[in-house]
Amino acid sequence: MNLEEAIRKRIINLAIENNITINKVSTLAGLPHTTLLSFMNNKAHDPRISTLLHICEAFNITLTEFFNDPIFDNVVDEEENDDKDT
Repeated sequence: MNLEEAIRKRIINLAIENNITINKVSTLAGLPHTTLLSFMNNKAHDPRISTLLHICEAFNITLTEFFNDPIFDNVVDEEENDDKDT
């Protein structure tokens, strides 16, 4: 799994744990709905760390807590995978 996929999955898992929708996450984070939905729908890539910080604030967690999850244990660099295919 690449980093973007892991971040998306982590956001989804946190939303489920907190029983809120992705739209509610964007509202709580103070982000435009389109910003978060574009990333979640794989239309936007590489979220800014400041965007992730706002998302963490919506869940009332720190960035450390966000990334301190087993989902990030086996993240691979997408570019490395692309190089192996050639």
